[in-house]
Amino acid sequence: MVRCDSGARPPVGFSLIEVLVVLAIVGVLVLAVGIGVASVGGERRLEREAERFQALVVHACTQAELGGRSIGLRVDAARYAFMTLGIEGWREGRGEGELRAREWMQGMHVTLARDGRELRTAADDAAAPQLVCFPSGELTPFHLTLSLGEGLAAIDVVGHADGRVELARREARQ
Repeated sequence: MVRCDSGARPPVGFSLIEVLVVLAIVGVLVLAVGIGVASVGGERRLEREAERFQALVVHACTQAELGGRSIGLRVDAARYAFMTLGIEGWREGRGEGELRAREWMQGMHVTLARDGRELRTAADDAAAPQLVCFPSGELTPFHLTLSLGEGLAAIDVVGHADGRVELARREARQ
């Protein structure tokens, strides 16, 4: 037996418009979280890169002091390389040791300054180093800024004449 109701029943489920609105909201939230996580990951990588650079400069200065030979550092926009001073002049180290040439992380901006003046960071393998660790324990004073871009997080690596190397973190501008 079939029952017939004279009253109309309300529709069950969601309309297409409601489903599309919910999907749009979820998409925006996923995008916002993804961007936030990517920028935090980039800042962590930037911090690790700055800490590694600091440690390697300190290590190079220690090696220069212990070995009695100057060790130079050549910085350009794509990489940095340690150099040794020999009879023929400055030579880039060609090894697999701690003081091998290293690439900067992708998308990072590098600015090097000495005595308040920005230095060129063009790649030139034959050029002399911009920074030198001397056997006396002294270091060419410098200010290196590593950043992810305009208005984003940046870290300053500051080298002092007495051989100290310090990090200073700059927060992203809102």
